[in-house]
Formats: sequence, structure tokens, C-alpha cells
Amino acid sequence: MRRDRPELAHQSFNARARTYIQESGVVELVKWFKHNSLTYPQIAKVVCSCSGDLEKVRRMLKWLRSIYVKGEFLGRVLAKGESLMSRSFEELEEITGYLECCGVRRDWIGHVVSRCPQLLNLSLDELETRVQFYSDMGMNENDFGTMVYDYPKVLGFFSLEEMNSKVQYLKEFGLSTEELGKMLAYKPQLMACSIEERWKPLVKYLYHLNISRDGMKRMLVVQPTIFCLDLETVIAPKVRFLQDIGVRNDAVGNVLVKFPPVLTYNLYRKLRPVVIFLRTKAGVTEDDIGKVIALDPQLMGCSIVHKLEASVKYFRSLGIYHLVLGQMVADFPTLLRYNVDVLRSKYQYLRRVMVRPLKDLIEFPRFFSYSLEHRIEPRHKVLVANRINMRLRYMLPGSDEEFAQRVQEAVERRARFEAGEATPETSGAPETPSSNGNGVAAVACQEMEAVPCKKQEFHVPDL
Repeated sequence: MRRDRPELAHQSFNARARTYIQESGVVELVKWFKHNSLTYPQIAKVVCSCSGDLEKVRRMLKWLRSIYVKGEFLGRVLAKGESLMSRSFEELEEITGYLECCGVRRDWIGHVVSRCPQLLNLSLDELETRVQFYSDMGMNENDFGTMVYDYPKVLGFFSLEEMNSKVQYLKEFGLSTEELGKMLAYKPQLMACSIEERWKPLVKYLYHLNISRDGMKRMLVVQPTIFCLDLETVIAPKVRFLQDIGVRNDAVGNVLVKFPPVLTYNLYRKLRPVVIFLRTKAGVTEDDIGKVIALDPQLMGCSIVHKLEASVKYFRSLGIYHLVLGQMVADFPTLLRYNVDVLRSKYQYLRRVMVRPLKDLIEFPRFFSYSLEHRIEPRHKVLVANRINMRLRYMLPGSDEEFAQRVQEAVERRARFEAGEATPETSGAPETPSSNGNGVAAVACQEMEAVPCKKQEFHVPDL
């Protein structure tokens, strides 16, 4: 040291060491690393990896900034990129350029490298092999780029053997290669799940709920997130909740298969409030709530403010009382999921054109499930043309051929009656009584609203 810097020859060792440290700039570099939350062992690892060439560290930081790695991630990338300092900038540019060609946008690369610095440790051949692994599943550039941006570890963190084993396990549910590719593009976090610790216990649990392999496949396709959830803390409590509200044990599996997202909703912020609303505002009784959810689990996904409350207010505005509405929902749970504008147009046609009483709607709430243009209106015109009347439950269900047969039978019965040959039969296609219909329905509804009564009296009588 004295020979290299003769001007320091007269100084002590500590003074000379202090001068060299200050001139090297290592103090500022260490302070910068500490400011970016690196530990001293990590800082030592970075300094050692550059063989004391601190200028190379500065050049690497400058390059990382050029690919949009943000300041708070620069130190982390250097610490976790084990062979990063030993690589040339030409090799690193090849890797980032290849990612761009595969669909990862240039301004995304900084985000990707920040979340998975191990990508910069791969050789170009290894990276091409991993990209081909996903391309063979039918992913295009847009899907691949979005997948890598959403979860960068899916490309550079796991070994190829681990990736292959997880793909083969998922294929055992009957998924095709293309379906699996779409699923991984949507939920790449599946690659982070352990087969032994997460998937196998979940599959065993679903099997005990009588869910078949095809049912599990549907759950995977519709809501892949389910296979990333913790069984004990997330899935099992929601299944117990469904059982507690009255969904039969043999029907819980069907609920999960019909509407898999129910397992992803928050129990206390979503599922419980919907059930409480159905019980208190929609008039569904405690005995019927389990049946309602089992028949239409999609109700659990509806917004209370924007969907359920609006539907309940509309039906109450028609003069349908609380308990009567609850019985209608129990008979046809999908009733609350229809858009109010659709409900309004069909109800206006029922009352103004068909001239039907409100009790007809109460008796047959499934009326709203039929198309106004293609089912309700054409069949009503047929009844008018033939001068006959039918209850809604006989008028709307069935194919056009079955409806035509019912109309023909009604016309023949009327002809025999007019000829005095026989009394009109009403068992096959009952006619809607036309005398005092609205009055009786109104009285029935008022009595149920005003007088406390038992559950079996909530049902609107067949008038």
C-alpha cells in the first residue's frame, strides 16, 4: 500500500485503510443496500460475488434500472440472483429479449425480474425449454405474457420435474392439454401448490362429499382458485356453514359443483349476510333456506344492494307480502336473480294483455323464467285464438307439440260440453277461474300478513 500510494506512507494503518475505503465507495454502497432492506449477510454475498469490483455492481444496478426494476427491488434482485454478477450484460440482454419475443412486454420485465430474480440465473437454453413447456399446452403469446406477469415464479422458480409432475396430476381429472393450458394461464399460482400437502387432502375431502371426478374437473375449470385454498381454514368452514343452514349432506357436493365460487367468498362478509337477507327481507323460512341454497347456490354470489334488495323491493311493490314472497322464493329460488327490467316487462304483459290476477303469479313464480317473445306471447295468442284459458303451470312448460296437444284436448272438451255430450274435464289442463280472482288472492295475502300463523298456513291456497 505504501509503494502504491507514497503520499500515505507517513500515515498509520487505520488512516490508510480509511482512505482506501472512502475512495472505493463501498460505504455509500453498503448504506444504499441497507436502505433497501438487505441484511449484512446479503450485502456481503453481493460484494463477494463481484470479486471486489464494486464498479461492476454499479453497472449492474444501472442495467437493472434500464429494464424497469424499481429501486426497492434492486438489492433483492442482486442478492437472490446467485450467478447474476458472473454473467455478461450480453447474456442478460438475450434473456430479456427472448422474454419480449414470447409475449412479456418490455415494461413488464422489471416487475417479472423483481418477483423472480432466479430467471436471470437461467441459461437461454433452459429458458427456451421452459417456455416450450407452456407453448405445448396451446398458450399464445398474450396468454403466456399475462401468466408470467401475474406470477413470474411459474417460469423460473420451480424445476421442470416438479412442473411436469403437477401437470400430470391435474390431467388425471380428465383435463385436456388445451384446457390445462387455459387454466394455468388464468391461475398460474397452481404451480406453487404441493401435491401431497394440498391437492391430495382436498381431493379426498371432496370425494367424501360425493363429488365425482367429473365434478372436480368442473370445479377446476370454473374456479381453479379452489385448489389453491387451505382446506382446514378456508374450505371446511364454508362446507360446515352450508350444512348448518340446512343443506343436506348429500346435496352439499352438488352445491359446490353447481357453483364452485361459493368456496372463494368470505364467510362473514358475503355468505352469512346473503343468508340473513334471504331470511329477514325475502321471507324465506328457516326450514326452506337450505332448500333454496341447494336449488340455486348462485344466490350466494349475488350482490345484496344491487341485485337481491332491488328484486325484493320490486315484488313487494306489486303487493306481494313478506311471507308469500318467501314461499315463492322457496318454490323458485332463481326468482331473485332476474333483472328488474325483465321482471317488469313480463309482469305488465301478464296483467295488461293476458288480464291475469296476481295470484296466478304467486302460484307459478316460474312464469318469469320463460321468454316473453318466444314462449309467453305466442302461447297466449294461441289460447285467445281458440277461446280457451289455462293456468300458467299448464300453459308454459313443455314443448310446442305438448302444448298443441293440450290445446286440442281443451278445444275438444269445450266442443263436447257445448254440444251437451259431456261435462268439461279440468284435470288435464285446468282452466283459470275468472270470477273474483283478485279479491280472493288479496284477502288471502292480507290475512297472512295481519294474523300470526303456523308455517303450513303461509302457502297460498290453490284458488
